[in-house]
Amino acid sequence: MTIAMMTFSAKTMTIAHHFKIGFLTILLAFTALSGSAAKILIQMDESQKNHMKAYGIAYWILQNDIEVQWLLNYRGGSFMIDQYQAIEEECVIRGVSYQVIADVQANNILREIADPEANMEVVKLEKAPKIAVYSPKTKQPWDDAVTLVMTYAEIPYEVIYDEEILNLSLPKYDWLHLHHEDFTGQYGKFYRSYKNAAWYQEQVRDAEERATQMGFSKVSDLKLAVAQRIKEYVAGGGYLFTMCSGTDSYDIALAAQSTDIAESMYDGDGADPAAQSKLDFTQTFAFEDFQLERDPLVYEFSSIDGTNVHGKTPQTQDFFTLFDFSAKWDVVPTMLTQNHRKVVKGFMGQTTAFKKQYVKKDILIMGESKMQGTVKYIHGTMGKGQWTFYGGHDPEDYQHRVGDPPTDLNLHPNSPGYRLILNNILFPAAKKKHQKT
Repeated sequence: MTIAMMTFSAKTMTIAHHFKIGFLTILLAFTALSGSAAKILIQMDESQKNHMKAYGIAYWILQNDIEVQWLLNYRGGSFMIDQYQAIEEECVIRGVSYQVIADVQANNILREIADPEANMEVVKLEKAPKIAVYSPKTKQPWDDAVTLVMTYAEIPYEVIYDEEILNLSLPKYDWLHLHHEDFTGQYGKFYRSYKNAAWYQEQVRDAEERATQMGFSKVSDLKLAVAQRIKEYVAGGGYLFTMCSGTDSYDIALAAQSTDIAESMYDGDGADPAAQSKLDFTQTFAFEDFQLERDPLVYEFSSIDGTNVHGKTPQTQDFFTLFDFSAKWDVVPTMLTQNHRKVVKGFMGQTTAFKKQYVKKDILIMGESKMQGTVKYIHGTMGKGQWTFYGGHDPEDYQHRVGDPPTDLNLHPNSPGYRLILNNILFPAAKKKHQKT
């Protein structure tokens, strides 16, 4: 059986996948004995045919204990690896552009990057991170950009939910993504528009049953406990990534841990009239001084979200700009902003972007919409760990609505917006010295 004949699953590590990894490791070890004086360069500039699957190739190589050099700011953040025929074949199978270069060429590239005047750096990726996605295991009436792109790129992940998190399973994972979620226990504030929809009623019923089974009197109490456990995971050294309502609703839940912000249609009793004054912004990751949206029928959590601002801008004029960082001194944000374009088209979501005045002053802004006065892409530390918040729902569907079909990434293999997600997935694979801010 050849490498090309073996199958690969993006979501689960099947028996065939285990066999493929083991066989490839043996093949690479055998090939190494014969000596190799060449490198594979997977370029990530405009010449790359499929940026998304290139990240999947990098991850696949790491799974086989082969080191990957991430060439920050060199041709869009290219990858360089020792040359093996099996890797070349996999690039061909997945439609990923690459070049085979001699050692002398590779050394010239490294010298160019090492030049103190060059805003470039080399980061060694050493181990494929183990990935978890926090998501209900029942089908949702919306899709999630992160799981879509991991499936397309063939990067495996495991789905976990409240039970696993409260049962202390998080330390098994290097990277956690929060699927489209409302941590305030208000079911996304969909009540006004969808209270009679079968999917909404089923979601409420499932959440209430799960809360009861786990010993909580209300769903909001369960979600707060989960949010706090995630915070402990990050503080202990974990990596958190989330988009859309998984960003602000998470921070709001942490800030409101000593009060009740959910009205009776969500948790059976009224909200605390003094809830706003009881918010504790020292508990949050990213946001402070925001105002809660107290009307339970308004499809909004707080003043953090910039959807209303972006809604006044024509889609053709809605963009955000990635910041430039010093690759040799600001390695972390440089990794997280690798792209072949610095200006990225905007996209909406329940939480589209973050109004700048509510972002804490010590948070690193990596992408900004100056026209709207909002920030799109932010990063920070929590204890020993790090986190990234990315506004919007789907980088290639400007206004993704409930019930819309999933985005076909075969139509968007070079999406700059999706590349930002994949930068975060590879981030934990970097040598620890590069992960300090």
